[in-house]
Amino acid sequence: MRARTTGRVLHDPKGGSFRFDAGAVCLDFAHTGGEGRYAVFETLREPADLGEWLAEPPLAAVLTDPVTPRELAAAKTLRQAIWDAAHDRAARRPVRAEAVATINRAAAAPPLVLELADAGTTAAWATPVRATQALSTLAREMIELLTGPLSERIRECASDNCPLVFVDSSRPGARRWCAMERCGNRHKLRTHRARHSTNP
Repeated sequence: MRARTTGRVLHDPKGGSFRFDAGAVCLDFAHTGGEGRYAVFETLREPADLGEWLAEPPLAAVLTDPVTPRELAAAKTLRQAIWDAAHDRAARRPVRAEAVATINRAAAAPPLVLELADAGTTAAWATPVRATQALSTLAREMIELLTGPLSERIRECASDNCPLVFVDSSRPGARRWCAMERCGNRHKLRTHRARHSTNP
């Protein structure tokens, strides 16, 4: 990845938004929408939506070829596999075989390749920059995450009704919430109310 900064602003269909940092670009990608009950959070409705997401930092993969409907479908399949694999690891169970196969298939394609700019002080993705390369890069990052030292720090938000998953890369490894401003504050408020309701 070209930059270490991760995180995106997530929007609730009922209103409101908050910044959620999943700790890895591939996990940020896993939160762009979903299937079933998560379909209301879908942000990749059209091929162009995928191109716009990939072009944003930190990946900053400005595509030279427009995203095709087939690439969008492949992206959503990979997204689901990353989501499933992350939740499996967070629950300390084996990653389901279908997710493993999907991630490996995406990773097998050529990834994005960095090249130095003329002055030798900055870098950019070598052209052409295609969606399949970006998806391969995301899949490879997920493989590194699942097999690396942070694999035991993949966690689901501690809130009872929040399915967001993240990798805790903080030094103390004490992160519990998707975002302190969201589930963390809600937990504090509930604890505060419970304490005052039992103490006359």
